[in-house]
Amino acid sequence: MTEQQSPPEQMATGEGAGEQGGNYKITIYELENFQGKKCELTEELPNIIEKDLEKVGSIQVEAGPWLGFERQGFAGEQFVLEKGDYPRWDSWSNSHSSDSLMSIRPLQIVS
Repeated sequence: MTEQQSPPEQMATGEGAGEQGGNYKITIYELENFQGKKCELTEELPNIIEKDLEKVGSIQVEAGPWLGFERQGFAGEQFVLEKGDYPRWDSWSNSHSSDSLMSIRPLQIVS
């Protein structure tokens, strides 16, 4: 019980992402129903525009979970994305005030 770990440091550096919940992998598509430009991610993306996408229309989570945000820089309304397919905005959001996902990061679960 004297062994101590530093999960916050691991999370800040991205190290240890595979230790607790496996690897993280998500594919984001610019259009609905997995069409248009796509981008595979295994680490956080503070601004989807960096990957030449104007918006996120659909998502496939292969390994996660992930946390999506309506604004760049991990700001605004948050959406938890578990393993599975999300063909349209309304399949991952019940939001009436937002229609965008602009940043995304792995959801680190520390037990």
